[in-house]
Amino acid sequence: MKLDAFATSLDLATAGDAAASFERAGYHGLWLAETQFDPFLPLAVATTRTRTLRLGTAIAVAFPRSPMVTAMDAWALQRASGGRLDLGLGTQVRAHIERRFSSTYDRPAARMREYVLALRHIWGAFQHEHPLRFKGDFYQFSLLTPSFDPGPIEHPRINVLVAAVNARMFTVAGEVADGAVAHPFHTATYLRDVALPALQRGLKKAGRDRASFAVVSPAFTLVRGSDSYAEDERYVRQQLAFYASTPTYRPVLTAHGWDSVGEELSALASRGRFDDLARVVTDAMMDAFVTYGRDYADLARSMRERYAGLLDRIGLYGGAASRPSADEVTTIARVLAER
Repeated sequence: MKLDAFATSLDLATAGDAAASFERAGYHGLWLAETQFDPFLPLAVATTRTRTLRLGTAIAVAFPRSPMVTAMDAWALQRASGGRLDLGLGTQVRAHIERRFSSTYDRPAARMREYVLALRHIWGAFQHEHPLRFKGDFYQFSLLTPSFDPGPIEHPRINVLVAAVNARMFTVAGEVADGAVAHPFHTATYLRDVALPALQRGLKKAGRDRASFAVVSPAFTLVRGSDSYAEDERYVRQQLAFYASTPTYRPVLTAHGWDSVGEELSALASRGRFDDLARVVTDAMMDAFVTYGRDYADLARSMRERYAGLLDRIGLYGGAASRPSADEVTTIARVLAER
């Protein structure tokens, strides 16, 4: 299991320094989310200041971007980084796709499957393996003149990962992608009983095995010995409450028989009572969602025990204590790598 850093924001002016510090600290990879900025931009800066750090989007929102636009951005980053790009793609939710991006959300699983296939075809055309001739249910591409062809690169095989919460998207990921980006709102039980069986169905359909596939996710973690523990615990409880109030993530609660908790949280959120959400999260839910440790070495052992065979790359999510020092990163990475 490898240790990655996950960030929801990285200012363009400081992205290079930040990425270099993650690399020096010993992280395997850096993942950037698409929240208030386009994650491809700081990753482009990061390629100029790093040499070994994997650079990933976790995630870039797929549907508002034509696969051709995504293919070109990814191709440029893959070229600049010397083959270190991990392209994580997600559907987002209907409200954001339709009302924030003014794009189309119909049949998201089928659309995502075709999106990945279109990317592979476009990259093959860039590499001059075949003409650009892709025709699907959602996307068609047939024009690539020399002036707009970026041409072959040294590392044309780009890792594509699909963000997944429900079983159907895990199956799509297993069928067409190189990996899946699980949402931090997960439990080991949900991954083991729901996500991985769905993933295996997709892998079987594609004639592949689990060893060829990476499951990546940040995980809620708390260090009991941290000076910021009380604040971190409140933050984690609030984050769990927020996610649990969102119907999109309800399948995770359903797997544990906590639908009524989700319904109560959704009702509170709909009335704007966000300050009341955290009190609904029970200690049993905290134990299911959060990995604890006395210190960072103990936390890493607990993470390895909980996620062995479930996650291949993992990050810390949980307030101030989720940002360990370089020495602590070394400790966590060493313990996670032990067999």
